[in-house]
Amino acid sequence: MLESDLKAIAARFTASAPAADYWTLRLVDETGEGLAVRDDVAEPSRLWRSRGAMITVVAGAGLGYAATSDLSPSGLAQATQRALDLAALHARLGLFAAELYPRSSLQAQYTADVREPWASRSLEDKLGLLFDACQQLDRDPRLVERAAWLGHRRIEQLLISADGAEISQRWETVHSGLSATAHVDGQTQTRHGGGAGMPRQGGLERLAEAKFSSAAEQVAEEAIALVLAPECPSGKRDLLLMPSQMVLQIHESIGHPLELDRILGDERNYAGLSFVTPEMFGQYRYGSPLLNVTFDPSLSNELASCVADDEGTAAERQYLIRDGILERPLGGALSQARSGLPGTANARACSWERPPIDRMTNINLEPGAETESLEALISRIERGILMETNRSWSIDDSRNKFQFGCELGRLIENGELKGLVRNPGYRGVSAHFWRSLDGVGGPETFEVGGVRNCGKGEPNQSVYVGHASPPCLFRDVEVFGGGL
Repeated sequence: MLESDLKAIAARFTASAPAADYWTLRLVDETGEGLAVRDDVAEPSRLWRSRGAMITVVAGAGLGYAATSDLSPSGLAQATQRALDLAALHARLGLFAAELYPRSSLQAQYTADVREPWASRSLEDKLGLLFDACQQLDRDPRLVERAAWLGHRRIEQLLISADGAEISQRWETVHSGLSATAHVDGQTQTRHGGGAGMPRQGGLERLAEAKFSSAAEQVAEEAIALVLAPECPSGKRDLLLMPSQMVLQIHESIGHPLELDRILGDERNYAGLSFVTPEMFGQYRYGSPLLNVTFDPSLSNELASCVADDEGTAAERQYLIRDGILERPLGGALSQARSGLPGTANARACSWERPPIDRMTNINLEPGAETESLEALISRIERGILMETNRSWSIDDSRNKFQFGCELGRLIENGELKGLVRNPGYRGVSAHFWRSLDGVGGPETFEVGGVRNCGKGEPNQSVYVGHASPPCLFRDVEVFGGGL
């Protein structure tokens, strides 16, 4: 659906706007495609499209919303009436003060930076890339499974309001990946690459950044090397995490704990609470002075960059943690009003049929000094281990204690990288772990990645979340191997 089509629907809605104190209309049109080749055989392609509208009304002391895929005048009118009816029912409960609901008059536009559109290459060309990559992975009879994949998603969204807001946003993402699985003497190991786990906004030009066409040899060789490698040792060691693992470390032990609705108790019966309390903001030492974490919607290639959230609040860069001190939660305007705390523009919905809730957007760990190269970090480690690429995760229901497994580990001795180890893992408690941060890579080591399946809410909502980070050095962390 073209932007002009969304604007035409919005104009018709405005002409017969509901009799309410405030209303918003959020129109969404999402399309996507997924392609994969496994063991030189093309898997069924996936094509999808989802479009519809979410109507929210504030009437007196009531809030109501309703969604519809019928974008005709009658379909929108019926959804509007359902929203008004729900607002009237809600008003009887006395749970909501209308003045708390965020009102937007913002006029803004966001368009993803796409230099090579998905449609610029034929289906035959894209499958050809996948077949070539899958064949390049076929380097050893000990490789028992090989796969290559590409995916694309585009979202057109228009948000208008009774106060004159008009916010048009278009996101496009391309994700890619390669995997090779090796099996020797009862031991199986899988290695990923070619962009796996590090998706970004943009077009097919992102494949070059992900080294999709050149990564197969390394992926295959590392799968074989891992299956022959010794188990990761257990005990206390210094730990150097690469950006591919920092993505999930940030996501689980900073992003989720700082969601303000979770702090206020909204997720307690589903995905748990947070060890963070409202009183901690402005004074709690979350990590060492090297820890600086931002909410940053401005990076052009990160998954959740935007100009505004789904309530119409303008998005701008904010520090969540500065010099190790907790400053600000991840809370949209409604959660800010409930708590009296500052927040961010992060009220997001996964699609047109869900209301916005507090979600991560782009949550980044800021780089350190320019002199902090990867080599410089390694040189400061006498006895440690480097880990990259997440394989498994577990975190308690207060988002405090955690355990992660990674695909690949490399021992570090006397400031030098040594051999590979398989099944590397580590565990910790958030406060102790982040306070042990003793090295942060510089700007040249900073990498953009993200998560395409962050789940939250009832009914569930799955959204794309961006994370960027340099490699990070932690001291005296409990590590373990697959034998434990």
